[in-house]
Amino acid sequence: MSAADPEARAQTPDPTAPEIDERRARAVAEQAREGASDLPGFAKELYLGRLRLDLIHPMPVPDREDDERGDAFLARLRDFCEGIDAQRIEREERIPDEVVAGLRDLGALGMKIPVEYGGLGLSQVHYNRALTLVGSVSPAIGALLSAHQSIGVPQPVSMFGTPAQKREFLPRCARDAISAFLLTEPDVGSDPARLRTTAVPTEDGTGYRLDGVKLWTTNGVVADLLVVMARVPEGPGHRGGITAFVVEGDSPGITVERRNRFMGLRGLENGVTRLHDVRVPAANRIGEEGQGLRIALSTLNTGRLSLPALCVGAGKWAVGIAREWSRERVQWGRPVGRHEEIAKKISYIAATTYAMEAMLDLASRMADEKRKDIRIEAAIAKLWASEHAYRIADELVQIRGGRGFETAESLAARGERGIPAEQLLRDLRINRIFEGSTEIMHLLIAREAVDAHLAVAGDIIDPDADRAAKARALTRATGFYAAWLPTLAVGRGQLPSAYVEFGPLAGHLRYVERAARRLARSTFYGMTRWQGRMEVKQGFLGRVVDIGAELFAMSAAVVRARHDADTRPERGTTPLELADAFCRQSRLRVEALFEGLWSNTDDIDGKVARRVMDDSYTWLEEGVLDPSLPGPLIAPAGPGPSREKDLHRRMG
Repeated sequence: MSAADPEARAQTPDPTAPEIDERRARAVAEQAREGASDLPGFAKELYLGRLRLDLIHPMPVPDREDDERGDAFLARLRDFCEGIDAQRIEREERIPDEVVAGLRDLGALGMKIPVEYGGLGLSQVHYNRALTLVGSVSPAIGALLSAHQSIGVPQPVSMFGTPAQKREFLPRCARDAISAFLLTEPDVGSDPARLRTTAVPTEDGTGYRLDGVKLWTTNGVVADLLVVMARVPEGPGHRGGITAFVVEGDSPGITVERRNRFMGLRGLENGVTRLHDVRVPAANRIGEEGQGLRIALSTLNTGRLSLPALCVGAGKWAVGIAREWSRERVQWGRPVGRHEEIAKKISYIAATTYAMEAMLDLASRMADEKRKDIRIEAAIAKLWASEHAYRIADELVQIRGGRGFETAESLAARGERGIPAEQLLRDLRINRIFEGSTEIMHLLIAREAVDAHLAVAGDIIDPDADRAAKARALTRATGFYAAWLPTLAVGRGQLPSAYVEFGPLAGHLRYVERAARRLARSTFYGMTRWQGRMEVKQGFLGRVVDIGAELFAMSAAVVRARHDADTRPERGTTPLELADAFCRQSRLRVEALFEGLWSNTDDIDGKVARRVMDDSYTWLEEGVLDPSLPGPLIAPAGPGPSREKDLHRRMG
């Protein structure tokens, strides 16, 4: 296979990208992080043991004009969505052209794009409500719109583009051009240090030539514009590094090799895109060379809120289905919802959906306000909502029983209402992976949560730091902890009179305050116990993150319930009831997580995993066949390919 062959070129490792060890990979990710923000952050303060309720209560009030414009668009969008045949999308595994055309006509491609560039200029609050509405009809349409606007061309160009780039690309995206974001590669997921796609500067300095393969390109199959992350080699006049480019989807050298199919989101336009000697003008580079990952991460800060919006839509739909079925289905002389085991599931679905919406709405309002650092809030919302929405779908399937497992098409074919509960479960599963898997989100949030500790004690635990650096770090750390640790001993949460303005929910805020201080102390104990090994204690860090996420969810639910009770009197005490139920459920999870910080099977789990990987337990696999590799592994005597040879042939 010659080097001129485009497939060979794309698969050949970039000689400018050295083999990546664990330390270098972490360094690349660390360099991509945004610097510390001067803006206050509610979740950031929680992890430091401080309940800064003033940052979220009273809830930020949206601009009245924005509200009216957003509500008017939502009304038009609702009318349009009522005419969409969701099961046709599931059956044909694509979004009909007339649906996409209708979304264009509505201006839905430009919801987040400023009015001056032809968009609707919706607030983050109304953008997320639109995704909630659309996602309840078809998550595939929600994915199309969110991938286009939350991580596609509009967001990075709006944040980092030049005036000329905004004038050129934003009106097109608002009007009709669908965009996609291309970062992942066959050998690159959440580890950007391994990125192989190259962007080699042209000799005349007017552009770059891109070569590589991108995997799981959502919207990539139908996109008119692409944001491509590629590595620029270092050289004279070029600092190099991972860089972001806007690329025309019909550029010579771009090939969509296949449209991928998945267990859920059957209408998702997601594929494999190959770039072979694709020329991109230098004017299409977003930001400077080497800033690509930072641009991507900054884009995701608010972009991540689109996934919780889709989760909220799923939760609201699940509440309605659970309510109707549990009341109508009678077993043992009573509606199934009156049986305690089912009642617990209904309560969980309703209370958690309320908390999800409260968390999303709060984070969205803070994003619109632009006066607070919401990096951790957005990440937590994505992490927490994606995990709980999937559990909600699972519980709904269980409540529906056999009808939950049966497809909507099958139900309708035999005369019953075609309720797609099993589809909901399949569609929501990807959210625990999309835009940062749960495991990666744990690490990302944990890094931000312990940032204050690393800022003062980093050199103490850095094996490469010299004695002088360690001595200076020790002095800084001593001063920081001498002032900080005493604040974790007592707080408002121990006062019976604290937070009385929240009425029956005051006790939950007192619990949050006490738990936040306990969490900060636990994090400090972990730092002192493991020091430099803290970064590999992912089980511990994951539980720290999950505790903070629950505390944020409880705070959002309480503040939202107080707001609803004050502004929506027609709802009576029902918001307070839902928030109370949620907080009681959440507190049980928090206590279990605290227990798990110090009493767990992390070490033995690691040992078993290593033994599995070194083939110690292969005997456990005996007695079954692998359906992905049909036929015998060793061919019988005589002519004919072996299973192993056939595998290599089929995999290329």
